[in-house]
Amino acid sequence: MTNPVLEGLATAKVSAVHLEMRDTYQPSDPEFIAWQQGERLDPAAERSSWWRPFLDVVAETTARGVAMRRARVVSEPVTDYIRYEYDVTFPNVRAGEQVRWLPRRKAADIALPGTDLWLFDGSSVLFTYFSGVGEVVDREWRTEPDVVELVKSAFEAVWERAIPHEEYRLR
Repeated sequence: MTNPVLEGLATAKVSAVHLEMRDTYQPSDPEFIAWQQGERLDPAAERSSWWRPFLDVVAETTARGVAMRRARVVSEPVTDYIRYEYDVTFPNVRAGEQVRWLPRRKAADIALPGTDLWLFDGSSVLFTYFSGVGEVVDREWRTEPDVVELVKSAFEAVWERAIPHEEYRLR
């Protein structure tokens, strides 16, 4: 497997948590561009019209009993990219992932890592590094206990304050 996120999910036994803190990601993403041009996923439509290959991985991972949680720290008012993410999150939830949103002003007193990350089974962290415009430039695995503990603590603090996807309203 060449995708480290998929590797982490494939080997996770208990948990996979994802912390997102940027307001814009990969502006060249064709799905985002289509959304900007007015295309929307319809939750009432045939599942094949909005199901993505990654959601098969989510469904398989959660079916194995792995708890998948995603927390997004967002600026308000939100960017167009966050509006897009919000609109396309319902399939993730249907696949078994729990998603919460935290307005950035409510995270001001939380010690956060400097970049987005995945934490697998509370023991290995995958940091993702981005360019200024939000394109992925590198990823790095870390397992040092102090790094893992910082990530665990930060994620749980965000999760505790964050609003479940079903209740969060964009501003």
